[in-house]
This record gives sequence, structure tokens and C-alpha cells, in this order.
Amino acid sequence: MGRAFSYIDRYEESHDPSLMKIGEVSKRSGVGIEALRFYEKSGLLERPERTYSGYRLYAAAVLDRIAFIKQAQLLGFSLDEIRQLIGQKKKGESPCLEARDIIRRRLDELNNKIDLLLKHRDEVTEALTEWDQKERVDGHVCGLIETSHIETDLGKKRL
Repeated sequence: MGRAFSYIDRYEESHDPSLMKIGEVSKRSGVGIEALRFYEKSGLLERPERTYSGYRLYAAAVLDRIAFIKQAQLLGFSLDEIRQLIGQKKKGESPCLEARDIIRRRLDELNNKIDLLLKHRDEVTEALTEWDQKERVDGHVCGLIETSHIETDLGKKRL
């Protein structure tokens, strides 16, 4: 009595060795499996081929796309901006002008944040200098904090 072939058995015996399953892509790219699935769902990666049993099969070019995504993120691009650039390229357009504009805006934002952080650092340094001249200050909880004059609001996000 012969053993029945499963779909995966047929895939394993005949698949193209240049195609990679999601685990191999994850291992080679350093991007987690869930992130890869998210990238696919978000349109950052093309939908890969599938085996009969549903396993994703990626061509080696996916590693270049993932490297692009990671590099763009390091430069400060959001995933939406990256998707937009990829979309322009798919249409046959060069996304380089758009990328330059995005980075120019991002640089302006960074410079503003740095200015705000420097101002905040100066205010905190000044407060600490004042605190060092006083041992204790009565207050509801801590008079040192309650009598501080910090004006720079860094927003609700913690650094």
C-alpha cells in the first residue's frame, strides 16, 4: 500500500530553490514573521506565491524590498510614506523628488525638536542649580518641584 502524497510533499520535491518560505525571509532579513505579514497586508510587499497548502513563497527580490523599507525607516520615513514611494515606482515614476521633500520636512521637524530639547535641558539645569542651593522646600509633596519654573512643554510623550 503506497503512501499518499500531501500537497506539501509535492511542493518540497519540486519547488524552485530560489523561493523562500516566510521563516527563511525572516531569518535572512532580520524582520519578524508578523511584521512580514503586516508588510504584505499593507502593500509594502507584493503578495507572494503560495503552495497548495498556503505557505508563502517569496522570490529573492523580497530581501531588497525589505532592506529598502528598513533603510527608509532609519531615515525617518513612516510606513505610509514608504508605501507611497513604492507606489510611485510601480507607476513608473521616480519617487526621489518626493523622498527629498519628505526628508526636508523631517529634518525641519528634527531641528525643531532639538531646539525644544535644548531649551528644556537649560531649564532643568537651571532648576537643579536652584535646588542645589536649597536643602528642602516645604510643599504639598515636594516644594522643589512645585516651585520650579519650567516652561518648555515636551508634550505627552516621554523621551
